[in-house]
Amino acid sequence: LEMEPGVCAAEVMAEAALPPAEKALEEVPQEAAVTEKTRNQPVRATLPANLERKERVIPVPEQECCCTQCGEAKKLIGYETSERLACKPIEFFVEVTKREKRACARCEEMGVSVAPVPATIIEKGILSDGLVVDTIFKKYRDHNPLYRQSVGLKRDANVEISQSTLSSCILKAGELLLSVVAVLRLDLLAGAYIQADETTVPVQSERTKGKNHQGYLWEYSTPGG
Repeated sequence: LEMEPGVCAAEVMAEAALPPAEKALEEVPQEAAVTEKTRNQPVRATLPANLERKERVIPVPEQECCCTQCGEAKKLIGYETSERLACKPIEFFVEVTKREKRACARCEEMGVSVAPVPATIIEKGILSDGLVVDTIFKKYRDHNPLYRQSVGLKRDANVEISQSTLSSCILKAGELLLSVVAVLRLDLLAGAYIQADETTVPVQSERTKGKNHQGYLWEYSTPGG
């Protein structure tokens, strides 16, 4: 047996005497060592295919577009491509609704016909249905309080919408959902098992001005439902 530099004869003889199974455990394949080394390195996530792709092409510098040996223009043979997640700032706009008015030019006594008023969450409200829904999502899904949303509207759209106005919109939307709640209740009670969860929350109201009182949120569900 040939000895490696710095290895004594006793170590070489001891290794030769190991059973085959133990020798296999002692030998770590190079591929396994590489895997162990790179296991904790971050892996770049693949961005969803459904997101819109906006391409930008970066040209080769002009001084490098010709061959330095023959002087002929270099042909485009492909691209080095990389992807990054990007966004555009939120865009506010005014939704203008124009309802037609029609009248007969010959029969003025027949009056004027006007297109019907479309159904909206807040009648004669300043917020569109889409913005009301967005406010609800931000409050209950993203846990963004209404006073912060009010400040954000002033900053991003230069429009002052008070916290109380946003709160009224949410309460009105809740009223419209009562019919859905009734159907969910029937479905829930039709089952054989109900789960419940109680959460306490500090609440501000007209009857406790200047301080919070304890409120409750109850959640009911069926296992897997």
